[in-house]
Amino acid sequence: LSTSPTSQGYSREQPRIHNKLYCDQVQRKVSSTVLLKLSNDDLRSVKSHAELAETANGVRMLAKNLSKATIQLDVRAIMIVTKARDNSLIYLTREVVEWLLTRHKDITVYVDRSLAKLKRFNAAEISEACPKAREYLRFWDKKVASRNPERFDLVLTLGGDGTVLYVSNMYQRVVPPVILFALGSLGFLTNFKFEHFRDTMTLVLDAGVRAYLRMRFTCRVHRADGTVVCDQQVLNELVVDRGPSPYVTQLELYGDGSLLTVAQADGLIIATPTGSTAYSLLAGGSLVHPGVSAISVTPICPHTLSFRPILLPDGMFLKVKVPETSRATAWASFDGKVRTELSRGDYVTIQASQFPFPTVISSKTEYFDSVSRNLNWNVREAQKPFSHLLSEGNQKRYRKHDPVSLENLHIDTYDHESEFDINYTSDSSSSTPSDGDGDASVLEISPLPTTYGNGDDRTCYAHPKAKISLFG
Repeated sequence: LSTSPTSQGYSREQPRIHNKLYCDQVQRKVSSTVLLKLSNDDLRSVKSHAELAETANGVRMLAKNLSKATIQLDVRAIMIVTKARDNSLIYLTREVVEWLLTRHKDITVYVDRSLAKLKRFNAAEISEACPKAREYLRFWDKKVASRNPERFDLVLTLGGDGTVLYVSNMYQRVVPPVILFALGSLGFLTNFKFEHFRDTMTLVLDAGVRAYLRMRFTCRVHRADGTVVCDQQVLNELVVDRGPSPYVTQLELYGDGSLLTVAQADGLIIATPTGSTAYSLLAGGSLVHPGVSAISVTPICPHTLSFRPILLPDGMFLKVKVPETSRATAWASFDGKVRTELSRGDYVTIQASQFPFPTVISSKTEYFDSVSRNLNWNVREAQKPFSHLLSEGNQKRYRKHDPVSLENLHIDTYDHESEFDINYTSDSSSSTPSDGDGDASVLEISPLPTTYGNGDDRTCYAHPKAKISLFG
């Protein structure tokens, strides 16, 4: 959902998404009913608090159901976007094309037109080896693809986050579902491993997908007289900075028409939840889960220590303006591209876009796996026991006086969430704890319900808390 200014205030626009993203679990009729309520001006003067609460709860339930919905794609056309200027990926692209053409019937595969005449790709050889390629292997260019998003049922990217931003920049309106394979230098968004692409694509084509509808911004650059000179869809962030000027920039930040603050800094970063792991994070902004509907405002080197990053609701209509009294001009960039100079009196408007960016979800914990993998989030070195540093004689004394230690407990897990089998060993039979009948004591460990199996090779160094009870 997004807001746009009107003569009467700020009204909401219905989101527009690819037609393949509608599914049985999220009824289109139910969605339209909720959206109709939100777009109705009468909502501002509801009859009762119960009616307002019911509508708000409907929005939450709609978002919850949408995040859990499995979308059964009837894939007939797949677009492959390969990272530019990486020759090794051309051969991998060819491998994907050959597998798709031989594995699945009636699927048209589109690759970048720049690969058509490359010897590394060798389209003629592919056609000889697979005769159906003459009909089902085609080529796309940016102009045709951006104007016809409904032509493609699925977009497959081979690269890093830069390749993802390229796709977002190409589709300035409706975006097809995108599945992201990690073949770049950095991958917060690319959560699928290429070595498993056959199994992944088989599952996607046969069983359907779940997708994040990642929020984008609609950003418009206005001159002082109100003329719109630039309109961009942004997946990561809008940055307004001082550019080559040696002076601290002065920027006015407005929310829903009201002045929020005047920033004296090197610039401002207005980021989406997806962009919270990019420039905003480096400037001190918070990590924001892509399922959270929020706008992150992060200053760049502010002149006041009290100017901290802040999260704003996604329904707020923002404006960043260069005041007439500013010492110098400012510069705006959109996902690091389309750099535009802002003269005194010029301003940029920012609102949640009605064209989200749908990415296929790899697992329920893919966001946390991503920040752990790329940022080592909350990773610390384990505090190991130092008894292994003792001499052999002191190790025997240690075991004799401290028989019940973590080193002597061998735990076999049957159920990673609830059940443990404990075996107690000791070098000295006299030190074995026993009850009044002479039977050995039983150690029962009741772990907290924590699951670590995310399908990724990731080590959690923080030990889960456990309750140990000694009976007998």
